[in-house]
This record gives sequence, structure tokens and C-alpha cells, in this order.
Amino acid sequence: MADASPWRPVLARSVILRYDRVRDADLLLMPERAVRLSGTGGRVLRLCDGSRTVAGIVAELSEAFPGAPVEREVPEFLERVRAKGWLR
Repeated sequence: MADASPWRPVLARSVILRYDRVRDADLLLMPERAVRLSGTGGRVLRLCDGSRTVAGIVAELSEAFPGAPVEREVPEFLERVRAKGWLR
């Protein structure tokens, strides 16, 4: 697997993940800011509850999306979100 680190991602304390029915999209809500997630970003971040490692998240999503490039794309996505300070 691309990332076998023991990191167990969880949303930062100031970040809330919500589904917005009006926009039909997942949003990350932060003080004075909202970010609309595209694609399956919300599904990935819902698995970031601190109980799963990145490898565990990848394994779960690989089952849900057989044949998708989950092993490469999910760790890259999580690192981008982490770099923005939205995951810890």
C-alpha cells in the first residue's frame, strides 16, 4: 500500500463536515470559511474519525470502489487536506 503510516486522521477541532442539501454537496465548515468538497471527498473525510489508519481508509474505499486508483489518490488527498490544517 502507498502509505502504511500509523497516522489516524481526524478532522481538526475547528472543522465540521456537513452535507448541504441545497447545494447537494459536502462542506467543510470552519470559522469564517466554508469549503465545498467535490467528488468523493466527503466520503473519504467521513472515514477520518481517528479510529482508522490511512491504510484502513484505503482498504475500506477499495472495497467500495473496485478498480479505482484509491491506493494512490486517497493518501494524496489526505495529505493535501492535512497541509491546509483541516486534518490532524
